[in-house]
Parts: sequence; structure tokens; C-alpha cells
Amino acid sequence: MSFSRRLTRIVLWAHHFVGEVLRPGDHAADLTAGNGNDTLFLFGCVGATGRVLAFDIQEEALERTGERLVEAGAEVCRWEGGELPNRRGVYLIQEDHARLGRFCREPLRAAIANLGYLPGGDPHLVTRAESTATALCAALECLGPGGRLAVVVYVGHPTGKEEAARVERIFVALPPEGWSTLRLSAPNRPSSPYLLLAEKKNA
Repeated sequence: MSFSRRLTRIVLWAHHFVGEVLRPGDHAADLTAGNGNDTLFLFGCVGATGRVLAFDIQEEALERTGERLVEAGAEVCRWEGGELPNRRGVYLIQEDHARLGRFCREPLRAAIANLGYLPGGDPHLVTRAESTATALCAALECLGPGGRLAVVVYVGHPTGKEEAARVERIFVALPPEGWSTLRLSAPNRPSSPYLLLAEKKNA
């Protein structure tokens, strides 16, 4: 990937930093499945021996994601309630990402969230500050040592600034003795998306 030509493609930077720590067989989560881009990336990192949880409240999003994953050769399962099977694969979960904690059977090596709304979908169906905060706190709790959480924050939708402020507070409050954090943004484009990254230290 040529970052010199894609400097402000924040999602690609999120993939870069998450991909640095993911290996085949790892456990990862996509908190906002959307069109399946992030889920597909995570599957590409963890492979057939890994496990990916993909959340979205919209049926349309999970259908799009499922189609992309099947084309890529993933074993895709739709959660229909109850306990998740204890086996590898990609699990599509039509549920608020705030409930991530109940689905984590083992520590996450990485989690990613792409906030805002489904591209090409209903722009009124957006991620919300309260449920996003709960989901991110659950993801941080579920991360194993050396694990990373990447959050692409959008301020352009109607509740984007409120959500961004809530997410920022979570990252600012992480104690430096236990966490390394990073904020990546385009200073001359204040309304463009930016990245927040947290890594749980090994100690």
C-alpha cells in the first residue's frame, strides 16, 4: 500500500495499525459491519482458523457483509439467538454493538469501529454516543495484552460531534501505565474523519 498516495484515507490507516498485531487464528471484532469492508479485512488477517464477530443492527448491512465474506471463502454464520458456537469462522450478529461483552468467549486481539451511518443506507440510522461508548468500553475490556482498538470517528453527521466528544473522553481517560494511544487526523480538514487507536500494554 502506498501511504504517500493515500495519506488521508483514515480507514486504511486503521487497517494498517490493526493488521500489525493480527495473526492467523486470532480473535477480532468489527463493531460496525456496514458494507463489510472492515469485516473482510479482519477475516483476511485471522484466516480460516480465526474468529471474527461482526455487529450491525441493520439487516441490509449484514446481508452485504455476508455476501462479501462468502465470496472470499469465509465460513459465515448468522447469530439467531442464544450462545455462539465455540468454533472458528465469521459470525454476523444483528445486535447493538453495546452488547459485545456477552459474545466474547476469548480475549480479542483487535477490534475496529467505523462510526457514522451505512454508506448508501439510511443517513438517519447512525451510531449513537451512548451505545458507542458502551461498545468501546466493552472492546477495551475484552482486549488481550498487546491488542488494539481502532475507531474511525466521523463528525459530519447530525450527532457526530456529540459522539466524537464522548469517544475522546474514553481515550483520554485511559491510564498511560496500561495503555498506549494515538490520534491521527488531517489538521487542515477539521470536518474529515479521524482515527483513535488504543493498545493494551503487555504488562
